[in-house]
Amino acid sequence: MTIATQRRMSLEEYLAYDDGTDTRYELVDGVLVAMGAENPLNPAIAMMLVFLFADLGVPRQNLIIGHQVSVSSSHATARQPDLIVHSSESRAATLGDGKLLRVDMPAPLLVVEVCSNSKTDRQSYQRDYEEKPAEYAARGIPEYWLIDPDRAIVRVGRLVDRAYQFQDFTGDRVIVSPTFPGLGLTAAQALRAGS
Repeated sequence: MTIATQRRMSLEEYLAYDDGTDTRYELVDGVLVAMGAENPLNPAIAMMLVFLFADLGVPRQNLIIGHQVSVSSSHATARQPDLIVHSSESRAATLGDGKLLRVDMPAPLLVVEVCSNSKTDRQSYQRDYEEKPAEYAARGIPEYWLIDPDRAIVRVGRLVDRAYQFQDFTGDRVIVSPTFPGLGLTAAQALRAGS
């Protein structure tokens, strides 16, 4: 759903925008677009991953929920992944610029998207399976995870020649992460937020 505004918003206006609701928005060509209702499982999965990555030794300040990533595409100006695992360089860059990782800043190590309604919402499927991988790859982010509870799959993309090569994990298969080889997490555990 697109929000009617008097004029197009700048990126800075978007970052400061608050309509007093819990609605998440992305900025598409200067226009606010509401992201569909999020499954309550999505933030639980993101939080479980925060604790898991922290246990692996990732500095807690590099595990961020709520930061924006600038992208260059016809679909969006900025995306808000469910979880960003910053590199030291990308985290330092955001400290000087609030919660936005601009295109000219260093890429994070990993972005995680938890898909909602991929079976029933064509736009959600297109956004998470087609648009975001292309945008994040163009941004140079080395690893992209797509966790899809509706389809019971975890897709791990490794950046190769400006595109992701995906490996799919289901059931009790242990997720293989190029960046975090000692993960020890199965797809089923990720899909159930660790329960």
